[in-house]
Amino acid sequence: MRKLLLNTALAAGALLALASLPAAAQPAAGNLRIGLAEDPDLLDPTLGSSYVGRVVYAAMCDKLFDLDEKLNIVPQLATGYRYESPTSLVITLRPGVTFHDGEKLDAEAAKYKLTRDLTMKGSMRAGEINAIQAIDVIDPLTIRLTLKQPASQLLAQLTDRAGIMISPKAAEAAGDKFGLAPVCAGPFAFESRVAQDRIVLKRFPAHYDAGNYHFERVTYLPIPNSPVRLANLKAGSLDLAAVAPSDVPAVRDDPKLVLAMWDALGYVGINFNVANGPAANTPIGQNALIRRAFERAIDRKALIDVVFGGLFTPTAQANPPSSPFYVPEIQPPARDIAKARALLAQAGVTGRVAVELTVTNSPEAQQAAEVIQSMVAEAGFDLKPKVMEFASSLQAGYKGEFQAYMIGWSGRSDADGNMWAQMHSKGTFNYGRHSNPAMDQLLDDARVATSVADRRAIYAKVWEIQRQDLPLIYLYSGKNIMGMQKYLAGLKQVPDGLIRLGGVRFTP
Repeated sequence: MRKLLLNTALAAGALLALASLPAAAQPAAGNLRIGLAEDPDLLDPTLGSSYVGRVVYAAMCDKLFDLDEKLNIVPQLATGYRYESPTSLVITLRPGVTFHDGEKLDAEAAKYKLTRDLTMKGSMRAGEINAIQAIDVIDPLTIRLTLKQPASQLLAQLTDRAGIMISPKAAEAAGDKFGLAPVCAGPFAFESRVAQDRIVLKRFPAHYDAGNYHFERVTYLPIPNSPVRLANLKAGSLDLAAVAPSDVPAVRDDPKLVLAMWDALGYVGINFNVANGPAANTPIGQNALIRRAFERAIDRKALIDVVFGGLFTPTAQANPPSSPFYVPEIQPPARDIAKARALLAQAGVTGRVAVELTVTNSPEAQQAAEVIQSMVAEAGFDLKPKVMEFASSLQAGYKGEFQAYMIGWSGRSDADGNMWAQMHSKGTFNYGRHSNPAMDQLLDDARVATSVADRRAIYAKVWEIQRQDLPLIYLYSGKNIMGMQKYLAGLKQVPDGLIRLGGVRFTP
């Protein structure tokens, strides 16, 4: 593989040198190079939690079900499903599937993975599929999930990491180290990883749909610095890369490149530590009035215009406007410094409020933090950004080692995937450990409701509570933005933003 021309430490000098480089030719046949905005966390679908990890899984680890471009649930490792009753779900598996270690995918293997998600210490999937009461093997290719109660969200959860199947033999041998060398059933198998540098996958010839995949290797290169990532793309050292909004014009204007941009499902917000350890004992962590004052000092549209070229959409909720669960009555409040100061006075604040904001080490996140810092200063806040590497920031979030934490959620097709784990007191992504029994009950009720209208009505009540407690300020919903070489064809634009490599190929 052609060595990357640039790295973050040498960005300034290397960027200047690019002007004299000739246009890169098509890469050696069979090696696809993908630039990621962050380095994934542990590549274990039970324990992992990053969006960029999901991007790698999309090539390495097939799931029971997947999503198409219109967010329809379609079979992948499953061939279909049927409900025997509202609490009995039968799933049939694709015959002849093998894992990368040669072990076969059967009903026992599917039961193993779902049981692992429900019971393994540290599982990030337990809350997603905790409606499952029992898993029974009906025959070698059929399992029955008996549910505690109807679960409208469950199938959608099985299109993501809970639906990824892994080799029981490999998982048992590796234990909690499985993510260092995962063994799945996707079109590409894990070959190697160097942290903060690259993840390499190799073609798996025994994949059931191997003829639809056209690369011998796929190399993922984490490059948090977006100008460096863009420079590598323009120089031809990357075939496909995540693109920052500020770099969209540069990609559009380059005759060698193609820009792909479409609406995403996710959001970026600021989580406040309200009950997760000693770091929660701050004025903004303990008083919702102060958090509401903080929000009223932010101009979301100005933030988006300055940092993201106006491409994103201001929001005050987890689901994008395209979602059937979007509640149009919930809109972000306009910036109002007088109101912010009044809320601080109501909270009994007499001096300035110090807040430490943890952000990831991407240029966009840091710039956004600086813009917010300037905005909230006018209302009486002394905001100090704390910059961390992405995976390290996630660990700090789980441990409660933050006062405020600005982080994105890549989004799910079902509202439950954007809300329950982030807002329920038992949710694995409820970084600040906010707890409100009424909110918990409503989030649970929405899982049992079957119609979209009924669920949306329940979520409207959730948002009324959320807007009062404000443990998380939603800032904006985004877009999936990717740049690619013109010789690359076949990329599907699915709203979840994952890079599905079926049908993707180099063209002459």
